[in-house]
Amino acid sequence: MTEYAKFQPWLDWLDQRYDKTLDRLKSWSAINSGTGNIDGLDRMRDAILDAFAELDATTAIIDLSDCEAVAADGSIAPVRYGKLLHFSRRPQAPVRVLLCIHYDTVFAIDSPFQTPRLIDENTLNGPGVADAKGGILTILNALSALERSPFASGIGWDVILNPDEETGSIGSAPFLAEHARAADFGMLYEPALEDGTLAGARKGSGNFFVRIKGRAAHAGREFHAGRSAMVAASDCVMRLDRLNGKVGEATFNIGKIDGGGPVNVVPESAVVRFNVRVSNHDERHQAENEIADVIAAINQRDGITAELHGQFGRAPKPMAGRTKALFEWVRELGHDLDLDIAWKPTGGCCDGNNLAEAGLPNIDTLGVRGGLIHSDQEFVKLDSLIERAKLSALILMKAGSGDLPDALKKTEI
Repeated sequence: MTEYAKFQPWLDWLDQRYDKTLDRLKSWSAINSGTGNIDGLDRMRDAILDAFAELDATTAIIDLSDCEAVAADGSIAPVRYGKLLHFSRRPQAPVRVLLCIHYDTVFAIDSPFQTPRLIDENTLNGPGVADAKGGILTILNALSALERSPFASGIGWDVILNPDEETGSIGSAPFLAEHARAADFGMLYEPALEDGTLAGARKGSGNFFVRIKGRAAHAGREFHAGRSAMVAASDCVMRLDRLNGKVGEATFNIGKIDGGGPVNVVPESAVVRFNVRVSNHDERHQAENEIADVIAAINQRDGITAELHGQFGRAPKPMAGRTKALFEWVRELGHDLDLDIAWKPTGGCCDGNNLAEAGLPNIDTLGVRGGLIHSDQEFVKLDSLIERAKLSALILMKAGSGDLPDALKKTEI
């Protein structure tokens, strides 16, 4: 018997899961689970709990702490999250793996994009079909195959499904970090590209908000008594934009300016919203210092106050050390399934950044093949539903058989 042949029966077993997987994906896609739609997230959670019952795992439904957001008028408002799901089996096993993906989507409750439809026999269009409800089903199928195999006893697993990834995983980040520190490697289920290419190194990302307060006045009678928050916001925007090209490869993107009102009133408040992407930790620290200098300069304006809110929620994820070793190992396993596993760097971020910051090597695009995510053209290639489940099942069974490469043993990431 060849090395691969001993896993073959449980990989072949997955073929019979296709119809049920497709039916579930269509059903789940029709549930609006936008990050802010708590009722929809509750319905999606219940559907997941029903599907995952076959794994006979220890299950926890966890409330996440609320966070704060800056409203358009500059006020601070609480943000509620859905509930995090945690499934676990064999925590004392010699090898531990953490499998993660989110069950929220970017599509709001009033989005016109609400239902799936077949484009052709191999392409399904629908909200969340690739990002990332197809990934949840990949986890379910892979673990179902593992649990039927004789290799399950050698590996313990945790599954975390969070409801807030599309807004930065602010609520779930502490839970992700806690479980990352207990695992040997991580498997995340963001979608791969249509051709199967994975994301390699990722940039870090921070979302920031500047609350600017001035002094209102009548634009005609008392213009000079006013202090325009919008003018100060414009100054802030230009200073931030000039940081592009100054801090290595870091980018500073001004996303939105809120403020102002009737044109006969000097505006009293404004909010500047911006995103920063960095390639490494040095760029992050330099960017933080430069942003602080910008805020200090705005506060030097007469009658103006500026407050910075937000943070770097995603640290850079380098392709090095144990993370690179994990990719190389998975590429070798892919050959057994006639899959050519390749990867390339990306400026995008996901929970893989969080796990890497906690010291856990991980591959974060083990989900279905698809594309055009975050748009009403989002699609999944249906032949990848079982294909990607087989890849994950092979990884899990191989690790459970005791054949985890020495390079993946816990050292520096």
